[in-house]
Amino acid sequence: MTSRSGFLLLFVSVISSELAPAQNPPAQGGPAPVNQVQGLTSVRPDYVLGPNDQILVRVPQAAEINERPFRVDTEGFINLPIIGRVRSAGLTVQALEAEITTRLREYIRDPQVIITVTQFRSEPVFVAGAFRAPGIYPLEGHRTLVELLSTVGGLQPNASRRVRITRRSDYGPIPLQNAVEDKDKRISTVEVSLQSLTENINPAEDIVLQSYDIVTADRAEKVYVSGEVTKVAGIELGERDTISVTQALTEAGGFTQYADRDKVRILRPVTGTNRRAEILIDTKRIFEGKDIDFPLLPNDVLYVPRSLRRSAAVPLGSAIVTSLPYIIVTALLR
Repeated sequence: MTSRSGFLLLFVSVISSELAPAQNPPAQGGPAPVNQVQGLTSVRPDYVLGPNDQILVRVPQAAEINERPFRVDTEGFINLPIIGRVRSAGLTVQALEAEITTRLREYIRDPQVIITVTQFRSEPVFVAGAFRAPGIYPLEGHRTLVELLSTVGGLQPNASRRVRITRRSDYGPIPLQNAVEDKDKRISTVEVSLQSLTENINPAEDIVLQSYDIVTADRAEKVYVSGEVTKVAGIELGERDTISVTQALTEAGGFTQYADRDKVRILRPVTGTNRRAEILIDTKRIFEGKDIDFPLLPNDVLYVPRSLRRSAAVPLGSAIVTSLPYIIVTALLR
């Protein structure tokens, strides 16, 4: 097995929760599959076939076809025993399975057809995560990141506004300054902001993709509001890169009557550590227009403390009950 197909198997094992079962030995007398890649149909059964794609057809009820490889010819057909030529180019893997099943029903009762792509007509790139159409796409020509995002229909509404690109070292480094190389894993990775891709003309981040690149989009990141607010919450940023303090407080329902509004704190993750930096915010001055509203970044925690002066007259039992939400959330975030 080539190193490229080995890399395909590694990728499939990571992003697919259920791989297709291991292939049985080829039928006696039939040729062994070439560059076989198991489980790819479990990743993207709607992969559109084209000339020079090679597939493995599994039909246990038909020994003439079962476990044999077939290549889509230049006219877009495969030639199968029993049923003859079948147009394949332009069909998805699922659609071709359905077509072969229908035609085999004339000869076999209840045929079970499974198709696996074993060779691509061109080397692929992988699109995983919160895209509208994740899957495996052939790399035809010098396809850029923006062209690929257009092909897959963009991101889902709840996706992060950053995409991550992972590239094998033998295809060269990713040509961006913030790319990180992992020499042990022999890969380089980089995160690209969609805002930069869409707002700039000829952005540097619109790189030319290489064979076997993996483009990933995670779910939208959140900011967290805890303490003396009406509703302790995690707020999805969605299409936003940031959210202001006042916006976050509004989505959390505003302050409780016991909030200490001039000692609000932002707890910001320190990159590469488990620590958080503390940023003091005086929301009274923000609401009075004396200070600029402060932007919250992904995974920030906006913590509103309790005013000792305002809560001094509250009975102990009542204070404990009203404090439970932010005590619990704060403990979980530590």
